[in-house]
Formats: sequence, C-alpha cells, structure tokens
Amino acid sequence: MLYFLLYLFLEVVISMQIAAFIGAIATFLAIVLSAFVGIGILINFRKTLVENMTAVSYNCIDLEQFQRLNLFTLFGAVFLIIPGFLTDIFGIVMQFSVLTTMLVNRYHVKSDKCKPSYEENHIKKDHDVIDVEIISDSSTLK
Repeated sequence: MLYFLLYLFLEVVISMQIAAFIGAIATFLAIVLSAFVGIGILINFRKTLVENMTAVSYNCIDLEQFQRLNLFTLFGAVFLIIPGFLTDIFGIVMQFSVLTTMLVNRYHVKSDKCKPSYEENHIKKDHDVIDVEIISDSSTLK
C-alpha cells in the first residue's frame, strides 16, 4: 500500500510538471497517442510472440528469456495505455529493452548460428545420392 501511494504521488507530481510545461492540449494529445501506441502493441503482439517462439525453437533464446520478453511487451503496452507520464516512461523503457533483445535475436537467426533442434538429432544424408525404386519387367514372382 505504501508503494502504491508513493507511485501515485510521483505520478501526480510528474504529470503536473510536464502538463504545466507543455500545456493542456499537448498533454491530452500525449495521453491519447500513448494509449493508441499501447493498443497497437497489443494488437501486434501475436507477431512478436511468433518471432519469440521461433527463436526458442531454434535454440536462440531459452524459456526464461522467452517469458521475460513477452511479459515486458505486455506490461509495457498496458503501462502505455494507462494515462500518466510516469507510466508512459515505464512502458517505453520496457518496449526498448524488448526491442534491443529482439534485434540481437534476429541477428543470430540470420547469421545461421541458431540451428533447429530437429536437425541436430538426425544423421545427415549424402546430398548427391538419388533414391530410386527398381521395378522388374517380369510379371511372375520367382
């Protein structure tokens, strides 16, 4: 309860200072814009989730990083939707940490350092061998 009151106090102080500096209309537009950005992140979360699942399947990231990436994205989007400048700052910081990690993961996937796990368990075949089926000309079995 004490932390919530401290957060609420800081949110009001920071919001009042920024609103006094940029004005009422700009404050309203900033709140609406950040809410639309948060909603847009939530709408596009499916694509981010698929990219993270692909990175897990290629063993580029472990399950702990997968969970952290997705939680940061979700919480950051919710913080952007909630009105207030302090929550917007938290939401933006959470999105940048996810963005940085995603850029690193994309670099590793493109550099072929991440191999699918199913390829590691199978024996590699010769690529120059052609598999064929031989059909005999005689119609009787001997």
